[in-house]
Amino acid sequence: MIAQDFITIAPLIAAVLTAAAVLVVDLIRPGRSGPAVATALVGLALTAVVTLSVGGTEATAFGGSYTVDPLTTFLDILFIAVIVMTILFAPDYLLPRGLPVAEFATVLIFAMSGAMLLAGSSDLLLLFLGLELMVLPGYLLAGYHKTDGFSTEGAIKYFLLGSFSSAIFLFGLAFVWGLTGTTLVAGTDGIAAKLGAIVAGEAPLSAGLAMGLAFMTTGVAFKIAAVPFHYWTPDAYQGSPTPVTGYLSVGPKIGAFALILRLFVEALGPLADVWLPVVIILAAFTMTLGNLVALTQDNVKRMLGYSSIAHTGYMLVGLAAYAAGELQGLSGLLFYLAAYAFMNLGAFAVIAALQKRAGVTSQLDTFAGLGRREPLLTVLMTLFLLSLIGIPPTAGFFAKYEIIVAAVQAGGALTWLAVLVVLNAAVAAFYYLRVVVYMFMRDPATDAPALRHGALMWGGLAAATVLTILLGLFPSALLGIVDQAAQALLGTAGIAGT
Repeated sequence: MIAQDFITIAPLIAAVLTAAAVLVVDLIRPGRSGPAVATALVGLALTAVVTLSVGGTEATAFGGSYTVDPLTTFLDILFIAVIVMTILFAPDYLLPRGLPVAEFATVLIFAMSGAMLLAGSSDLLLLFLGLELMVLPGYLLAGYHKTDGFSTEGAIKYFLLGSFSSAIFLFGLAFVWGLTGTTLVAGTDGIAAKLGAIVAGEAPLSAGLAMGLAFMTTGVAFKIAAVPFHYWTPDAYQGSPTPVTGYLSVGPKIGAFALILRLFVEALGPLADVWLPVVIILAAFTMTLGNLVALTQDNVKRMLGYSSIAHTGYMLVGLAAYAAGELQGLSGLLFYLAAYAFMNLGAFAVIAALQKRAGVTSQLDTFAGLGRREPLLTVLMTLFLLSLIGIPPTAGFFAKYEIIVAAVQAGGALTWLAVLVVLNAAVAAFYYLRVVVYMFMRDPATDAPALRHGALMWGGLAAATVLTILLGLFPSALLGIVDQAAQALLGTAGIAGT
């Protein structure tokens, strides 16, 4: 390893050092959440600065196995923002239940380091390593409330199904590696170049390669909770501590789509015609089933779990549009990832704030009369729910607009998929607005007084609110960034028309 390699992976090093620093501070000041949270936030701020500094110049490390480009930088900053907001609203929930905050922050940051490794990986083995470093902490966090039976049950289901899916995904990687003779994603000797020769007719598409593609698609579909590989999601979301649920709904999803971009778009781009029909089918079934089942839920966390499945379907529409030759589909996907992260984290932050009082559930009745007891929280929750529906001028509206326009411009079957997105958004409005009706138009179930929420909780809510509004009012700033990130894949994607 040379000095330039250290500079290229400096954001990763900063993330790991931040997690280690939180552990050291907790050893010095045990049981004190304040110093640990402060250390985590300062370390994450420094990591963001390092990420932006290194991201100013495209570079590679370890013989091309790790790449820093605009896509890597965008995803890294998004990961950091997600972790910062999760740490901000977590103490209000964890401390009343006696759950340690320092360990929570440490595990989150280690998960972030895996996601950052995943975002810049240009090698199959490094992709798998980054994926596992990201999801293994998620299993721990899902069962973080060890004395809660629902948390343990959700964690076990998440761990078992996640382990199986990882094995299936690795099996697919092995097929691709064996049949192409390389683990590098890009470059003249990379997988994309080898597959380009197959598309050009210079080599046959073997059954083994098709099988490898099927295995990888199955593994990735589980990680993003696409139908029919979504069964772990509702139980894991409902059973996990609410700050963990908020993280699980966005962090691993962003990481899994980073894997999709590096693997399917960059490495398997020449075979886009092969995997495009599968993505279209997954998108249609995922958004439809997610919304239909969400209609029947009376637990808001579980409802948002099925909602998360539906949003995965919307994001897959952007991927399908890109594979069909429309670059805006990839830009729309990246914009959707950012918008969804902020509005969904905001919604879970409100639920966590309501659950500061131990014993409060996330049942729909908990939100009855909230407009009288907690008017500010009610307004914020309404904003986040409207954004999840896609009401202008919120971030959710422009996220859906981008992928719908991309699908329509791609034409063919994608036009019908765009129509399905609009229909599903209308269906989703019912269960989102039902929560709003309960907050404003139902009498409260109890006469419990309003809670006092900490400054960190309000800080996290303020960040989510500002970003949800700003991305809706001024989307062009982020669109310029995601366009650059999308362009970073063009050199190796090999999809005609882009």
